[in-house]
Amino acid sequence: MAASATPRTADPTAPAVAVAFSGGLDSTALLHAVTRTVTAQRVVALHVHHGLQPQADAWAAQCRAVAEGWGASFVCTRLNGQPGPAESLEAWARAGRHQALHDMAVAAGADLLLLAHHRRDQAETFVLQAMRGAGLAGLAGMPRAQWRHGVCWARPWLDRPRESIEAYALMHGLRWIDDPSNADARLARNRLRQQLWPAFPAAESGLAQAARWAQEADALAEEIATQDLAHLAAGARLDLPGLMQLSPARRSNALRHWLSGQTAAPASLIARLLAEWQPGASLSWPAPGGELHAWRDGLFWQPRLAVPPAPSTLDLSQPGRYPQPAWHGAWLVQPAGQGIAPARLAALTQRARAEGDQFQAAPKAATRSFKKAAQCAGLPPWRRQGPLLVSAQGQLVAAAGLGMDARAFAARDEPALAVRWVEDSALPQSEGETPPGA
Repeated sequence: MAASATPRTADPTAPAVAVAFSGGLDSTALLHAVTRTVTAQRVVALHVHHGLQPQADAWAAQCRAVAEGWGASFVCTRLNGQPGPAESLEAWARAGRHQALHDMAVAAGADLLLLAHHRRDQAETFVLQAMRGAGLAGLAGMPRAQWRHGVCWARPWLDRPRESIEAYALMHGLRWIDDPSNADARLARNRLRQQLWPAFPAAESGLAQAARWAQEADALAEEIATQDLAHLAAGARLDLPGLMQLSPARRSNALRHWLSGQTAAPASLIARLLAEWQPGASLSWPAPGGELHAWRDGLFWQPRLAVPPAPSTLDLSQPGRYPQPAWHGAWLVQPAGQGIAPARLAALTQRARAEGDQFQAAPKAATRSFKKAAQCAGLPPWRRQGPLLVSAQGQLVAAAGLGMDARAFAARDEPALAVRWVEDSALPQSEGETPPGA
């Protein structure tokens, strides 16, 4: 602990500022600076116990003592599990650390999370991303501030050289943890630190500036993609002929941004899609978490259903929104002039399409096989699996993509509710009410 640090006190009901605190030089200096300058808010030090070093328990205890000695609260989360078959230890630890920091910040009532990354960290990130062949988003490195699920991740020292942080720590007599893994030359970032900076001491500033240029270029690409997608994207559909009218760079840019809301699409997938699609073609491409479908000159994203979810029982007799995560969508129930009597919606079975299912689109329309009804309605083949709603009497009530079955409509003098299905990608978050008990 620094001899000059004075323990602080703060109103326990005040808003909190969280600091990611590993106990290393950078985060120790940041926590010290924050506890000395922030007076109107609580300061919470967040420590992630990775369990990768034998000294990890002692480090957590040391961090607690330092944080509490400076008047900050201390919260620690230990990571469990291990990397997946194709996942590196670094990637596993990074993902677990990010999730743990977010969860601890939210639990502490903090919507601001400060991290001690500095200019050299940014320069190293740029080099590593460039060696991996990253695009603009990767070369842009770390943003100074970014909102993620209700928490602002901020890096106040991102433009500062590491030497200034070390000088601050020495001036205040701070002590910090030296993690021996930082000397492990098997890790790419450590090799950079051991070889690049001694050989090119002036490169840090230029590489960090290159990352800032990449950030500006990435922001510009996003603006252009937003303008293009305003004309090309409607609901869950992307207009492929319109996309192909753009220049090669703009079509790739627009497609990449459209896909970013659905899946982490590799550059190879984007190149394949643009090269293989032809007007009128019906094609499919596997993607992380689902599939992309070209159908009737539109591109659609379909989350993967490993197997059709098991039948379940639903009560949709009250207006509201009824999410069905296993089916990647929700049933929306609202009062309507033409619809289904609430009593018939009280005990429904939700299931996948079955052989022999039939559907009637309107009161005077012919009853058709489900397959024929789906074809007539223009329902894409991959959306014909379900879910379907069946009443206690075995009558089809509604089907995702087709709507309500006219045979289930209420009489004219009965109150009625309209039931419709909305995919996750098009689900309005403010429409309807949340059903009781949801």
